[in-house]
Amino acid sequence: MNPLLTRSALACASLALAGCASLQPQQGFAPLQAQTQALLKQDLQWPRDAEQAAALDARVAELLAVPLTADSAVQIALLNHHGLRAELHQLGVADADLVQLSRPLNPGLSLGRMRQGSETEIERGLHLNLGSWLSLNRSRRVGALRLRQTQQDLALKVLAIAAQARKSYYQALAAEQLRQYSLQVMEAAEAGAELARRMAAAGNLNKLRQAREHGFYAEAALSVARAEAQARSQREALIRALGLWGEQTQFRLPERLPELPGAARDLPEIERQAIAQRLDVQAAKRAAELRASELGLSQRTRWINVLELGVVRNSSNEEPTQRGFELSLELPLFDWGQARVARAESLYMQALERTAHTAIQARSEAREAYGRYRSAFDIARHYATEILPTRQRIADENLLRYNGMLIGVFELLADARAQIGAVAAAIGAQRDFFLAQAELDQALIGPAAASALPSSSSTAPAEASAGGH
Repeated sequence: MNPLLTRSALACASLALAGCASLQPQQGFAPLQAQTQALLKQDLQWPRDAEQAAALDARVAELLAVPLTADSAVQIALLNHHGLRAELHQLGVADADLVQLSRPLNPGLSLGRMRQGSETEIERGLHLNLGSWLSLNRSRRVGALRLRQTQQDLALKVLAIAAQARKSYYQALAAEQLRQYSLQVMEAAEAGAELARRMAAAGNLNKLRQAREHGFYAEAALSVARAEAQARSQREALIRALGLWGEQTQFRLPERLPELPGAARDLPEIERQAIAQRLDVQAAKRAAELRASELGLSQRTRWINVLELGVVRNSSNEEPTQRGFELSLELPLFDWGQARVARAESLYMQALERTAHTAIQARSEAREAYGRYRSAFDIARHYATEILPTRQRIADENLLRYNGMLIGVFELLADARAQIGAVAAAIGAQRDFFLAQAELDQALIGPAAASALPSSSSTAPAEASAGGH
């Protein structure tokens, strides 16, 4: 082969090797892992083979061996949620795109053989796309920005899965606590109904009073059925949020919700805090930066969409060998690149407007979440410090009156039933506070999810029948 052609090929190969990037998706995962640790204080893992997956399964089994807490539920979701694992593979896609954009287009080799009478002519050509080389650095930067945007998008999904796991935990725990309380109410109602039946059989209780006691027992049994259905539903929602299956679904929950904190959090600069650390705001800024880079790339390459340099060597058995080079350039007769530039400009302005919209939404969502949090805390605290203690004092006074034979057993039972609605509502208010707290934490670092606070009355056992006894 001609020395000029050989040297040209070797030079192209050297440049290509120098500009090549290697596939390293794990490096793209490391910043996401560090960000999760900083924001959630939890570990995020991305298993890439069967051995790593088995290690995570063992770790999840250790967490499930003891009663769940809100933090352990979040940790299990981050380690075990297969939907999240599927999303993490977007890092591999973005890393491959970055490597692809970091490499110039492959050179082209052309060979030709032509005969004219006794003359045989052989053509050899090596062509290199200069446009891809001229825009290589900017293309690499665009690929890096796309990778960072993918990391930001995945961070938002991680936060959403963590928030859903935490809220599902509190909902399942509250539903289980209400179920247990419903069983206690039904047992008390059953004892009252049995006592009424015996007293009526002995002629010491009229049929109307007996029917009322039996009716309360029937309603209490119905409330138990409803509470059990609600507890099963919320437990399944928690199972889905954690990605559990098989024996993993046999986890245990604590007996009751955690105690309320001593005081509500004071966040006077919640808007500034949300703007500074919310990932959706950062992702919108990153998208605008990406569009700006793409706009610059479009403006730079509008005239050199096709620019090729070729080395040519033609040999003939009758004529001297021809050597030289050729340069091919696309003539912008019909497409001057205005459409590509205009499209990039529109996408850039769109990204700017979306960034402003995201910032406005973030401020509002943070204020709204904090307002719900403070209201939920005040309501739950009022139940804990005013309503339930007052109900307990009334019960204690009535017990003293019963011991002094000033009231009968059914009057004592009627007063105890009046507490049922208050206790159930207090459990619901305590649950709503922890859900509001989880939503506030989410609103400070990511887009707030739709409120999923069920009404307290929807799970109150026998609340409707509390009055009138």
